Amino acid sequence: MVELFILSLVTGVCVAGAAYAGGGSYERMVDYVHRDLDDRLRSFRAQTPHLRSWIHGWLIGVLVLFVSVWLATDGLLLAVLTASLLSAGPWYLVRRMSQIRRDKIEEQLADAMVMFSSAVRAGMSLAQAVELLSEECPKPINQEFKQIVGEYKLGKPLERTLTEAKERLKSENFVLFAAALLASRESGGRLNETVERISKSVVELQRLERKIMAETAQARKSAVYMALVPLFVLLLYYLVIDPTNTVKLFVTLPGQIMLSAALLLNLVAYFWSLRILRADF
Repeated sequence: MVELFILSLVTGVCVAGAAYAGGGSYERMVDYVHRDLDDRLRSFRAQTPHLRSWIHGWLIGVLVLFVSVWLATDGLLLAVLTASLLSAGPWYLVRRMSQIRRDKIEEQLADAMVMFSSAVRAGMSLAQAVELLSEECPKPINQEFKQIVGEYKLGKPLERTLTEAKERLKSENFVLFAAALLASRESGGRLNETVERISKSVVELQRLERKIMAETAQARKSAVYMALVPLFVLLLYYLVIDPTNTVKLFVTLPGQIMLSAALLLNLVAYFWSLRILRADF
């Protein structure tokens, strides 16, 4: 018990010293994470008044878990690996969910532009056509149009609402759409024809992207299987082939080094393969 108390005390002093010495770096890191998470959570219409406090609380919890795993398993590398995964895991999930939503908006935007063009051709004004999109389009893109219409009805200029939507969505296709609307509002012209041409270009790009995704589907599945195989091999060795030596991977320093290196390389290979197979235009 005395040794455990001394070890905990020394660990706490070291952590406090490191936090004091690197306070500026820590605050810069938290600022970056806060800005990124705030931007992505707002795309889900989530309120984030106490996000910074949640980040500090989560990092403190990860630190406590790091010390607990270190003391429980006597494995520093395993504790570092666990803390790293828990620190980056929620951030990655939020970023992934935000990207999925953004991709869905990209897919729905072409149909929305065709509907907008038809509404303008039928004699609707620009504001009326945008309101029609907010009512008829599916989620999640209708939420963006509803926000544009709501802000416009509250008195904000339509140009400003479109500019803010461009910054919020960060969509190249929506940038083209908004630019056509703004140019038409400032100088006139056949807005419906311009939007139609943009929508046809977007549809063609989406068709090519779907074709690439279909042709690389098997490769993406293979990447998932390759990432899971080491886990099944490890379980097979632990349950059937050699349980005694498999346990040493978790309780000895050389074993933890090999296990951590294998996990890191496995993650790098998986994300690298997804990056190679991603359809970018």
